[in-house]
Amino acid sequence: MPGRVIAIGDIHGCSLALRTLIEVISPTKEDIIVTLGDYVDRGPDTRGVVDQLILLSSQCQLKALYGNHEEMMLEVIRDGEPPFRWLQFGGVDTLESYGFCGDVSVIPKQHRDFFESLFNFYETDSDFFVHANYDPKLPLEQMSEHSLRWQKLTEYVPPPHINGKRAIIGHTHDRGGEIFNVGHLICLDTFCYGGGWLTAMEMGTDRLWQSNSEGKLRESVLKAKR
Repeated sequence: MPGRVIAIGDIHGCSLALRTLIEVISPTKEDIIVTLGDYVDRGPDTRGVVDQLILLSSQCQLKALYGNHEEMMLEVIRDGEPPFRWLQFGGVDTLESYGFCGDVSVIPKQHRDFFESLFNFYETDSDFFVHANYDPKLPLEQMSEHSLRWQKLTEYVPPPHINGKRAIIGHTHDRGGEIFNVGHLICLDTFCYGGGWLTAMEMGTDRLWQSNSEGKLRESVLKAKR
């Protein structure tokens, strides 16, 4: 019997919220869990988030996407770029979670390997998953990194993609903790680090699990499109 396909929105260092969702979802080897990127920065425990995701990859089929915050981080810790932009957008919180003392080698190799393993997109027969946005006229493999990782819905809400599949994305947070749903596109960034929720959604049933930074849990079903 095929497993479930479940997407999880932007985590941003909210390790307790992530742990709560994983416990209630209780994934199996048959399940596919797609995490939509932005595991690092802003929240208090990036290290704990990455530890959980590495463990999760042994419990299910984890498809972890590449977010813009992972891009900023890797530019610094891998490529040696100046850190100022990353630090401005939450890198300080990430480094503190690793016990930074002046040397980025404090980030363990296993975590660096995880960041290097991330996908730009994932797709099933009915849905496709990207971190930020998409070009409706281009195949997923031809899209720019800017579109996939950086372009917010406040800049551009695209029409349906040429592949006919529903888009599941993150990146553009809703400060009220609500899911943005226009039918062909659903955004699951519900602002956990800022007082909202971390959202998980099961494809096919549109069942939702949400947890906040204190570990409070609520369950529902996706509301009709706006």
